[in-house]
Amino acid sequence: MGESILRVVLGDQLSIRLEVITGADRARDTILMAEVMAEATYVRHHVKKIAFLFSAMRHYAEALRRAGFRVRYVKLEDSENSQSLDGEIQRAVAELSPDRVMITEPGEWRLREGFEALRLALPVPLDILPDTRFLCSHDQFSEWAGARDGLRMEYFYREMRRRHGILMETDGRPCGGRWNFDAENRKPPSKELRAPPRISFRKDALTLEVLDLVRRRFPDGYGRLEPFHFAVTRQQARREMAHFITHILPAFGDHQDAMLNGEPYLNHSLLSAYINAGLLYPLEVCQASEAAYRRGQAPLNAAEGFIRQILGWREYIRGVYWRFMPDYLTRNALNAHAALPWFYWSGETRMACLREALRHTHDHAYSHHIQRLMLTGNFALLAGIDPKAVHEWYLAVYADAYEWVEAPNTLGMALHADGGLLASKPYAASGNYIRRMSNFCDGCAYDPAVSVGEAACPFNALYWDFMARHRERFSRNARMPYVYATWDRMGAEKQTALREQAQRHMAAMQTGRL
Repeated sequence: MGESILRVVLGDQLSIRLEVITGADRARDTILMAEVMAEATYVRHHVKKIAFLFSAMRHYAEALRRAGFRVRYVKLEDSENSQSLDGEIQRAVAELSPDRVMITEPGEWRLREGFEALRLALPVPLDILPDTRFLCSHDQFSEWAGARDGLRMEYFYREMRRRHGILMETDGRPCGGRWNFDAENRKPPSKELRAPPRISFRKDALTLEVLDLVRRRFPDGYGRLEPFHFAVTRQQARREMAHFITHILPAFGDHQDAMLNGEPYLNHSLLSAYINAGLLYPLEVCQASEAAYRRGQAPLNAAEGFIRQILGWREYIRGVYWRFMPDYLTRNALNAHAALPWFYWSGETRMACLREALRHTHDHAYSHHIQRLMLTGNFALLAGIDPKAVHEWYLAVYADAYEWVEAPNTLGMALHADGGLLASKPYAASGNYIRRMSNFCDGCAYDPAVSVGEAACPFNALYWDFMARHRERFSRNARMPYVYATWDRMGAEKQTALREQAQRHMAAMQTGRL
């Protein structure tokens, strides 16, 4: 008779293709899943994120049971729940006496360290398996990175396209003769731009039970719990993917960077939460997008731009995270130490652009990538907000946020805290960018055309103050000479006025009057 194995599935590993499931013996092995407060509260998670994961976990467990697996599912309010993953693994080992424990590598360094420590406490071996949902293993990323001076995503992306045969011609050239169509995906919003209809799913008894649980147990949690539109099963997630590919992807490319009042989604996919939780596989999403292009149902700039986010950026970010942890979280190259403004949580600010992006975040546990980078991220960069505080906020408020994907995006792309490891220059912009790429400035208390005075858009003076503070670092950047040439032409009087205005904005920010 073979050995019995306790097979642990985490809340963001809801895939039936992982070895922890495919290798299970239905007669001898037990699948362990647990809802625990330690994971639900280590940051102030959005209540929609908690509800999405708990409901998806419960539906996944039921699907496993129907398939004949033995499942030990610990609900949050079970009386014996230790409220930690370590505690539930130890309790299951004590009660079930398995010969060994098996778990897929977690997506966060803190959990990986915790499971390594747990090995010493368990009376049986603990095996940590690779997460094969990803398309680039740790070893493959390390081989690609090698001794490179810079780890630019574009070159990694091209390698991934070749390796997986996505958007490639038979002669080895990229479709359309170019690798990247990003330049065609930056059109400002047109008057006709509106979000297409989205699908929603009827909430069954399991989901209603979870919504009630979250309402009771997290009464002070961040965000708006309902309406709740998330897919919570693989079947539902695949329906949402099909809807996106058919009805939304064709218009995704042109206005990928646009922002509009009252439109949190526009033509973005909303699939990242499902991919990151395991309900969808990254390769199947890429292949479906490519198929739409080859059928003539989606233009190349739309299919390529969307595939680049998954096959390129998502895999690249994960590689960077594991290569440079654990010290990556402590990086603060720009010496930023200002406190996170309370309006990031409350949404109460006179800046219409931030107010709108923060409302999207609060209501939907979602804000598309340009709003994350060029509004909430850009402001935090310019104002010198402490990277650790910004990182913890992003990790908490978005349904698709896990540390492996959130931390490099926040610290590297948004805040330049890694000193340029990810981005060759900081993603800093003044109010003019926001005016060009959105309609948020219409009716705002501040004027993006004004830099000094009561009506001055805070992004303007903060932008120039940021550039002046970091001149020694960025003046040597080959992509930024025009910035300092413009600054020098202003003259001392205007420079002083801008920097004093920036200090007034900072004071207003810290006292809740911005």
